[in-house]
Amino acid sequence: MEANIYNTNGEKTGKMSLPENVFEAKINTPLMHEVINWYLANRRQGTHSAKTRAEVSGSGKKPWKQKGTGRARAGSIRSPLWRHGGVIFAKKPREFSYSMPKKKIKLALLSSLSAKAKDGVLMILEELKIEQPKTREVSKILKNLKINNKTLLISKRDKTLNIASRNIATLNIKDVTDLTAYDVIDADRIIFTKESLERCSALSI
Repeated sequence: MEANIYNTNGEKTGKMSLPENVFEAKINTPLMHEVINWYLANRRQGTHSAKTRAEVSGSGKKPWKQKGTGRARAGSIRSPLWRHGGVIFAKKPREFSYSMPKKKIKLALLSSLSAKAKDGVLMILEELKIEQPKTREVSKILKNLKINNKTLLISKRDKTLNIASRNIATLNIKDVTDLTAYDVIDADRIIFTKESLERCSALSI
């Protein structure tokens, strides 16, 4: 399998073979689904909290006597049935994360990369040099490559590139070592720098 190589001016300069052990792996959709669910669960903060009837402010006094008023029985103004009352099954802080075998995580990544390669949305950038930490520098490169949708750029990160790209909402930059199946699946286009693609062999099992 091959992908086209482009320069920062958007000109096609050649083709490059993609490593078979990374981009021609078996596409396992259920595994990708499982790993992405795990990744999203681990991102949840779990800090939501609501008050039960024991925690809301208010008197514990019985509002009126049990019988003889013609109204429904009431034992507390903090009842969940009342305005300003507590929540019946109040959500409390909890931990959503759980463990996942490393082999599954890596296989899901290889599977997602292979799926994107098969879809033909991968491209290779010959060289990426950002002279100034300006957003227009990166925007110009994306415009030259005719890319305006959600993009994953896999490149060796540096301070200049980070500053120049942080205001572009549709661009996500990752190093090869930080890449996840979620990042790959979430992107519409994937750009590898030539240097990053050469380091991709380390992803194989």
